[in-house]
Order: sequence, then structure tokens, then C-alpha cells
Amino acid sequence: MKKEYESLFTPWKIGNVTIKNRIVMCPMGGTSLFGWMQPSTFNKVAADLFLERAKNDVGLIIPGIAPLRDSIGGKWLYKNKKAFEELAKYMEEFHKTGAKMFVQLTAGFGRSYAINKEAALLLKYKALGAIAKPILDVSYLTASPSVLPSRWDPELKCREMTRKEINEIVFAYAETSRMLKEAGVDGVEVHAVHEGYLLDQFTLKYTNFRKDEYGGSFENRYRFPVEVVQAIKKACGDDFPVSLRYSVISKTKGFEYGALPGETDYIEVGRDMEESIKAAKYLEEAGYDMLNADNGTYDAWYWAHPPVYMPYNCNLEDCVEIKKHVKIPVVCAGKMQLDVASRAIQEGKIDAMGVARQFLTDGEWVNKVINDKEEDIMPCIQCHNGCFALCKYKGVPNTQSLHEVKQMSRCALNPTTMTGDKYKLTPAKEKKHVVIIGGGIGGMEAARVAKLRGHDVTIYEKTDRLGGVFNEAANFDFKVEDKKLIEWYKRQMKNLEIEIKYNEEVKDFNLLSYDELIIATGAKEKTLNIPGIDKAISALDYLKDKEKVGNRVVVIGGGLTGCEIAYDLHLKGKTPVIVEMLNDLMAVKGLCLANSSFLRDYFKTNSVEVYLESTVRQIKEDELVVVDKAERPTNVKFDSIIYATGYTPNPLTKGAKNVHVIGDSYKVGNLKDVIWRAYEVAMNL
Repeated sequence: MKKEYESLFTPWKIGNVTIKNRIVMCPMGGTSLFGWMQPSTFNKVAADLFLERAKNDVGLIIPGIAPLRDSIGGKWLYKNKKAFEELAKYMEEFHKTGAKMFVQLTAGFGRSYAINKEAALLLKYKALGAIAKPILDVSYLTASPSVLPSRWDPELKCREMTRKEINEIVFAYAETSRMLKEAGVDGVEVHAVHEGYLLDQFTLKYTNFRKDEYGGSFENRYRFPVEVVQAIKKACGDDFPVSLRYSVISKTKGFEYGALPGETDYIEVGRDMEESIKAAKYLEEAGYDMLNADNGTYDAWYWAHPPVYMPYNCNLEDCVEIKKHVKIPVVCAGKMQLDVASRAIQEGKIDAMGVARQFLTDGEWVNKVINDKEEDIMPCIQCHNGCFALCKYKGVPNTQSLHEVKQMSRCALNPTTMTGDKYKLTPAKEKKHVVIIGGGIGGMEAARVAKLRGHDVTIYEKTDRLGGVFNEAANFDFKVEDKKLIEWYKRQMKNLEIEIKYNEEVKDFNLLSYDELIIATGAKEKTLNIPGIDKAISALDYLKDKEKVGNRVVVIGGGLTGCEIAYDLHLKGKTPVIVEMLNDLMAVKGLCLANSSFLRDYFKTNSVEVYLESTVRQIKEDELVVVDKAERPTNVKFDSIIYATGYTPNPLTKGAKNVHVIGDSYKVGNLKDVIWRAYEVAMNL
């Protein structure tokens, strides 16, 4: 282990509980030990995930939120004694690893509940909601401190929570915590005065307009989380640790509008630093034993779920400030870097480093750090495609089905995460020679899995490098982890001794000798039939050579690629203009709101020119004609034009036998689609 990381591997205490090192596996939705969007049971798949991470030297593990009351059916968790009996047996095995576990319990989501279109109908039409109530009570799940607009469909109003419901939740926290203590759990975490969830909504002035003892003054707004910890301590004793998931600053300008990194001149509608210092002291005095901290709300979601565009260690400065004012430990999460976290711990600025999604990508990463094998860590690229693909765009609430929501906390890069034995690697029954055409990410993943199963593998790559079009996709300054992923795959090819034939374009499959053939030749960029389109360059051309463009650049296509290019242009001091035919930017399924809302807020804050529901009719010498849905034309000046209008599959299969198509050759999608299909195909050879 590097000397600079040593402070990460020193013991510390939360109350009377000693933790062996300073690395905390933070909670993630979908990893609950009691299930997620289904009636509560002991979740063996999640339990196995945590046990494996514990065996790989994590100090403290906090599973994802356990709803106090089932989302489906409405049964209180503390009434499911069987689940706690199974947990008790599990904790005996878990503690053999030397790790500790705090179980996170949630009061709920309030207006942040990610309703999909079906759930939205139940909230909008009370008669339908009444019929569905015994199974799915959306009115209860979205109940908030006051009548508020839903984060996912602002036209829908979430009702005010009753005092009776508040009292029931406080009791449930206490009773569930008591049962967790009896099952051998080391502590609990209260979810949450954090991220704009229900308890946080009570504390924030812009979401709490109550006239009773739970609204108005500072003490009233924080009454709910105070009553929760006091009830837990009364039921479990003062020695039983209670952590609080805590957002230091809300970083929020208003409903559906967050503050960007570096912004200081905005008006904070939520919790600012002055109030946060007061609140942290107040909550410590109430009985909380730790603050598991970062920033943000669902209106500024990218602070708590930082995408690739957010800076590293984005929440550290604010967590350091809070640490100055409390005696209890403070954990900081949010794209934390090992060396930075270790130094902050050594200097007493924070107590531990919180990490979440990297544990989904590579469950052995802590052990690899200890054994000086950092280069073997598969990097999380902050895409959220597998773990939290809760998508929203104008007029459309969360696009995920209930089944898809239940599948959260999978990993785009690692299909084995939280999938039980479905993606378990098994030796091939018959050794075969597998030929793969195309050395992109899909081709390399198929090669890796096939080789691990015992097959002989040869990759034919028509260029002189591996990575395919992902080399261009990663060619942004802010995509550091994407570049690391390419290098990780290259090392896998080398370590597994996979044969790679560079600069060989296969045109006749009959000349190849193979048992199984995998086509991973990618996709072709779509072209536009617009007069003057020859004056434009493609997104791929731009990413290969960014010097090709002038100062004022029109980007045709407001999907993710187009928006990332516009963001890149603006960071470089240029003036991007986006033209998009749909009614919102990045109006695609599977793109997490934390990612898309950052870019939308960035463009809004920086007054980037955006034309929605518009098409380019004609490109002239130095201006193009943009027509809106009412056929009204606007002349837009430009120095350069980039079109980012998508791809079409390019499967070269003519004359092939025993052929399997993967990646964008099979279906154009995101990296999760590419890797998961490559894994499945190679697993079944």
C-alpha cells in the first residue's frame, strides 16, 4: 500500500463502536437488506454483495435504504419478524470479516418519490388511487411536509403528511432499530436530513409551509429528525450508535433548479452553511452519533449523485467546515480521491471517506489498494446507467417501469453485481476458438469473458488501437474515468494473453478459421439530408480533432452526445448553440436525472442558446435556417456546425456461420447495453 494512503487504514470510533478502517461503503438505493420495491423479506442477493465487500477489507458497510413501511402492500417492516431472524444468522457470518454494519432506515421520499407514468395516474386521479391503495398507495408514498409539486411531474401535487403519520414513522424508527440491535447490527442510519428526501423536506424552508409544531421556526422544522433519534435512543439505549445521512448545503435555487460547482452569488432556498452549522450542532445534541455527509437535494441532484461533469471531492470543502463545529465523526462522500481523502483524515478535517458506486463496479477495490494493485481496479465512470437510471425530461416523469426500479444498483460495467447467479462465470463445457471482429469495448468484454471461461480468443481490429469509438467518446477533459476504463480493458487483454490482430479488416469470413464468430463492428453515424450539410462535421469528427471548429458552433442534436459537445465547447470558451427537434434536451430513456439535470442547469445558468422543437431547414454560407414547430424560421449565425444525430447498427455478417452480434452492431445503446450483451453472448458460448 502507498504510504500516502495509510491514514485510510487506521481505526476510529462511532460512539462505542470501533471501525477497523476509514472506508465506508455508502448506502445505495436498491441494495436494501430487506428488499426495495417489494414486500419486505431478507434480501439474500444484497446480503451476499455486502459479505463479499466485507471480506475485501471495507471498514463500515451501510446497506441501501430499508423502507420502514413496504412500498408494495404497506406492511411495516418491524412486523416482519422472519426477516430479522434471518438477519441475525447473517450477522454472525458477517462479523467474522471484522467489518461493521449500520442499517439505513428511511422515512420515505415525499415529493422526491420517483413516480413513473402509471403511478402518476394514481396520484392524479383519486378514484384510481383509491382502488390501487391496498397494493400501491402513491398518495402516502409521496406525502410531504406541505402540499408540494412532485419533483418528477411538477403538475402533480403531493399532499401534506398528517401528524398521525409522523407519529407512526417515529415509532417505526424506534421499533425497527430495536429489532436490528437484537439481530446484531452495529448501528442504524437515519435517512435522511439529506438530498431532499422526506425528513429533509421538513427541515427546508422552501418545502415546509406547515402551521403546526412541525413548521415555521428552526426548532419546528428540525423537530421530526430530532424526535426520531430520541425515540431510537429510548428504545435501544444511548450506547447504540445512530448515524444521520446529512446534506451540508442544499445547493438549490428553486424547484428543479440547482446551483453549479463554483456558484456563490445565487440565493439558497434550502439549507445554507450558516443554518447547517446550527443544524449540525442541534442534531448532535439531540443524540446523533455521526454525520454521513455530502450536499444537494433532488432539485440539485448532481451533488449527491455526482456525474462525470462534477469535480472530484466536490463536497469535501463543505464537510470540512461542518467538522469544525461538531464533536461527532463526519464522513464525506462525493467522487472522493484516495490521496485527498487520506490527507484530509490525517489532518483531522474529516473522519472517513464515503464511497458508493465504485463498490458496484469492483467489489475488490479496497483489497487492491492495500496490495498495490490500483491499476487493476475497474473504474466507475459515473454513468448511472445500471445503478440509478431514473430518467426524466419535460412532460415525462420517471420512465422506468416498476420492474426496472426493482433492478437498481446493478452496474453498467459489471453484470455480476446484484444479479445472483444469473451472470456467474462457469468454465466452458467445450473449448472453442472464438473470433471477434472489432476491438471496441464490446469486443474486448466478450473476449475477456470467453477467455476466462477457457476458450481460445482472437480479436481482429481494423485499426492500430483497441477501444473503438469509445476512444472518441472518452475524448473530453472531464471523462478521466472513461479513459481509465479503456486502459483497464487493454490490460485485461494483455494479462489474459488474448491474441489481437491489428490493422486487419475482415471482408471475407470464409478465410477465417473459427468455431464461434462474434461481430462487434459498431455503428455508423447518421447523416442529414439538409441543403448545405457539407459545411458541417460529424460529432465523431469533432471528437477526433477539436481544433476544426470556430468560436460560434451550432450543434444539431440535443441528445447526450450533442449536449456533452456543447458543454465541452462552452468550457473551452466557445459559444455553442443547440438545435433539438424534441421538446427537451436529452429526452431519452435510461439517462439518470442527476446527469441530465446538471447539463440542463449548466446551459440555463450560462444562457446557452437552445432551440427546442426545432429543425434545421437549410445551411447557408454563415447562417442556418431553424424552423420551430409552428414553421416559424429563425436565421442563426455560425462559424462551425456539428451534427450529433445518432447512429445506426453496422453488423457485417454476410457469409458468416455460428455468428453472434453484439454492441452497437446489434443495437445502438449505452455502455450498459454493450457490456451486458457482450457478457451474455460470451457466457453462453
